[in-house]
Amino acid sequence: MSTATPVQRRTPRPRADALRNRERIVTAAREMFVEYGPDVPLDEIARRAGVGNATVYRNFPDRDALVREVVCSVMDRTVRAAEEALAETGDAFEALERFVHSAADERISALCPMVASTFDRHHPDLEAARERTERLIEEVMDRAKGAGQLRPDVGVGDLMVAVAQLSRPPAGTACLGLDRFVHRHLQLFLDGLRAPARSVLPGTAATMEDLRQA
Repeated sequence: MSTATPVQRRTPRPRADALRNRERIVTAAREMFVEYGPDVPLDEIARRAGVGNATVYRNFPDRDALVREVVCSVMDRTVRAAEEALAETGDAFEALERFVHSAADERISALCPMVASTFDRHHPDLEAARERTERLIEEVMDRAKGAGQLRPDVGVGDLMVAVAQLSRPPAGTACLGLDRFVHRHLQLFLDGLRAPARSVLPGTAATMEDLRQA
């Protein structure tokens, strides 16, 4: 008597159109959070994404879930920018510059306040994305320091707080109108990071943990 082999049931993969809808929702939410802040009505996000309200709620049961997805997606793209910078075979400081300008284009400064005010900062997805981001940024900076091009008295926290402060004002405060100044101001800051340092910085190099505890 033979025993029937149990049938392996595969978990169905999301349809391509469902994935596209989710991506459009996240993109629209990111744009509108930057323009208007995290309290923009979800109905307006659905309208910009070109989907129905039910599609938004099917993908994201509440506002916190959508905000978290937007922030994590921005961090993931920032990680990819850091990875591309690390893959550069040329000048180490140019790789750092490329990463900083890419991070600014992700509108990090407009989204940072949402991490502190709208949902659980210790959610596993957010913590994992944050750890990946910080690890890659540190690698980019260490590479530039090892090449003798980045002053040794700065830390990841110094870099990211400057990117956040110089790139844009908080969401909903005419941040889009100031885009033309962003990369100019960031380049001024980056020039100040070059070694050899022209001055002694007060205090000690800031870490991301320092910023979280501030």
